[in-house]
Amino acid sequence: MTSIGGSEMVDWNLAVATAARLTRPGPEVSRDEARAIVAELRQHARDSEAHVQEFTRMYGEGGAPAHSTPVLIVDRPGWVKANVAGFREVLRPLLGKMQARRPSGPGGVMLGTVGGKVTGVEVGMLLSFLSSRVLGQYETFAPPTRELPAGPVSPGPGESRAGRLLLVAPNIVHVERELDVDPHDFRLWVCLHEETHRTQFSAVPWLRDHIEGEIQAFLGETDLDASTVIERVREAVQSFTGAGAGKEESAQDEPEDGRSLVDLVQTPSQREILARLTAVMSLLEGHADFVMDGVGPEVVATVAEIREKFSQRRASGASRLDQALRRLLGLDAKLRQYRDGERFVRAVVDEVGMDGFNRVWTSPNTLPTKAEIAKPADWVARVHSRSES
Repeated sequence: MTSIGGSEMVDWNLAVATAARLTRPGPEVSRDEARAIVAELRQHARDSEAHVQEFTRMYGEGGAPAHSTPVLIVDRPGWVKANVAGFREVLRPLLGKMQARRPSGPGGVMLGTVGGKVTGVEVGMLLSFLSSRVLGQYETFAPPTRELPAGPVSPGPGESRAGRLLLVAPNIVHVERELDVDPHDFRLWVCLHEETHRTQFSAVPWLRDHIEGEIQAFLGETDLDASTVIERVREAVQSFTGAGAGKEESAQDEPEDGRSLVDLVQTPSQREILARLTAVMSLLEGHADFVMDGVGPEVVATVAEIREKFSQRRASGASRLDQALRRLLGLDAKLRQYRDGERFVRAVVDEVGMDGFNRVWTSPNTLPTKAEIAKPADWVARVHSRSES
């Protein structure tokens, strides 16, 4: 990480330590149960490859090469460590730019040291909150570590690295117990979703670099120093919580404009980039939901029960605090991505079939826009009419 005077903009080690201290333990399982769960998840991940590839036909008639991305079964602290490594990689250019703007001299070093520790604690608190909620994750920008290997570097400019697939075992067990569903079916169902993400990035070589380019463009539009960013975050939190003199919290309080922290620190250019990122993430998440439900009836006997209970859980959320944090962090938008993206994929497949839908993976120009996610017929008209003419 870029540093001046030995201090960093974010104390990543403190972030990991904070998350480890705050993260709640997972459900109680015996040592033998834990071994069996890990073994079953590994087997389901392997089985899911063939199911997903056959259903999606994303590799065409030539078939798929052997996967080079590892599948890692992790606990909650393992998920935190993996995501800190990913954040550190993606945010490196932005934090380097902000670091360079920090005042020189002892005062600047002191500000950086204190600010880095404060931010490290805040990042750790955020990751602690998320670590108990994620069932699985395809890590697109994962750098390898001794504990957490990643896929090999591809040749060529940029040396793009294949990611890794994480399955968070304690969270999967927690949810299957909470929903009271068949644990073996639920574990396979989750693996089908996450394997779809791995297939998306391995079958579409340009996808990772395209998303990374959009993220870096978004961060590159951030023309703020560290103190301004902190002030923006503070203002955003206050606008969300209604903090202020004489105002008491009510069970009915809502943010006046419904915006999240992410929304409140965007420039107009960033909003345009975010609209494109929202569209592609809706596509990826909706496609994964569509695939796991499409494959499900053939290999998951209780898929209808699982889907119904899981959808109810997504819709209802948990405590008011949990719902508030979801809105503040923009996680409610992610839930909409699953729903809107799945509707898009289903409508397109119904209209032009799976091979017709797979034209979406041709290039960045054939990805749907945010407006087309809401109106799939517009995407069909644009992409299929142009290719046919």
